[in-house]
Amino acid sequence: MDFEFETVSDTPDVEPVELWQSQCFITQNPYHDLLKDALRKLIYADAASGPSAIKSEVGVLAKGNLQESELDFLARDNDDIQTLNVLFTDLLNTVASEVNHGFWPEDAQADAQITESWYHITQNGGFHDAHSHPNCSWCGIYYLDVGATNFAQRNGINRFYDPRINADHYLDAGSQYLNGTGVWDLEPVDGQIVIFPSYLKHSALPYFGQPDRLVIAFNAQVGLI
Repeated sequence: MDFEFETVSDTPDVEPVELWQSQCFITQNPYHDLLKDALRKLIYADAASGPSAIKSEVGVLAKGNLQESELDFLARDNDDIQTLNVLFTDLLNTVASEVNHGFWPEDAQADAQITESWYHITQNGGFHDAHSHPNCSWCGIYYLDVGATNFAQRNGINRFYDPRINADHYLDAGSQYLNGTGVWDLEPVDGQIVIFPSYLKHSALPYFGQPDRLVIAFNAQVGLI
């Protein structure tokens, strides 16, 4: 008589469930080398056109040693600026579709609108305190010229802060995966574009060096068509 033995395991299957991820996206501007010199000239000419360093008049006390445009930079009538505007809008549509496709009607398409945009000229000692961006769903940063870089010293880097405010209320060996530092430090690269959800608090740590660091930033709202 043949006997069949069934192996019984007392180890249950465990299914991981990932909750509340903050998805950020990084890419490179394919036109960076073609546009950077013209954009630099436009930015410095605009910065020299008025007496105020912070033309937007937003968060003036949260910023030091930097110049900021009004909040319409990507809406200006200039071919190089409009090339950026189209590129950023296309990227925003791609990102919004990627994270929302399971929540939209099957035939819906993203319709991103950049509602605010500006440049920063960050000079030696310049910084921007921690903040988030209201009245938009997605934000972006484009590094036009990173200037001096030293990631090991966190020179002028953009720092993003963990939105789970209680994630580190108790840290032991079982919770090390939550990241005890509570931050994500991004090394700036010329031509790099970073797109992130608007609720993420972030800052620009103090920048030291020459030449200036130039970035273009934007906020967007997304509809459906």
